[in-house]
Amino acid sequence: MSEHISSHFNQELENVRSEVMRMGGLVEQQLQKVLGALESGDTEALTEAIDCDSAINALEVSIDDDCQTIIARRQPAAGDLRFVLAVIRVIVDLERIGDELKKTALLAHELFSHSRITPNQLYDTHRLAAMTAPMIRRALDAFARLDSAALIELNDADRKLDTDYRNQSRMLATYMMEEPRNIGTFMDVMMMNKAIERVGDHAKNIAEHVVYLVRGIYVRHTPPEQVQADLQG
Repeated sequence: MSEHISSHFNQELENVRSEVMRMGGLVEQQLQKVLGALESGDTEALTEAIDCDSAINALEVSIDDDCQTIIARRQPAAGDLRFVLAVIRVIVDLERIGDELKKTALLAHELFSHSRITPNQLYDTHRLAAMTAPMIRRALDAFARLDSAALIELNDADRKLDTDYRNQSRMLATYMMEEPRNIGTFMDVMMMNKAIERVGDHAKNIAEHVVYLVRGIYVRHTPPEQVQADLQG
């Protein structure tokens, strides 16, 4: 971040950065509650994960307001403007991760509360969710360290997550044909898995925003192979 004549402006930008990391920490806590509950069947932990969403939403609104105020009052240019715009995009993806985790928790709560499934039967869903934890951590670390190369790692991790998600979807489709009376339960598990797969997408998006912040280029619709070549070039 460039030096400024106004130390107050520096502090405003630093406060925004800190708030983004705080929001990321809440998302990570929410994920840990979901992971623990999927493993244990603890509906109270799922309720806590659901309740986390309101705090995450409130932070998104607050950070967005701060960014809009900075743009209006400071009229930042060059790298500072990219930082503010990147923050606005990052918090949208963090908020959507919170939404997907809330959706997962709601579905799991319904399944466990009505004894429609056991934690053992959600082993693969738990494994899928566990794959997203290092992705979120890496994305947040990339934002904190301005590490554009993290996108290469997250592209690889997202491909593995997508492959596991597709494999589980095929397996669930087979179960539906074999056990038609449990189609509703399998559909709920499918929706949970899809929500988790979307968590991985949003983590990857955050790394893409970091590339924009550091290099000033958009890579959202660029093939991963080209992104890797550009970042390593």
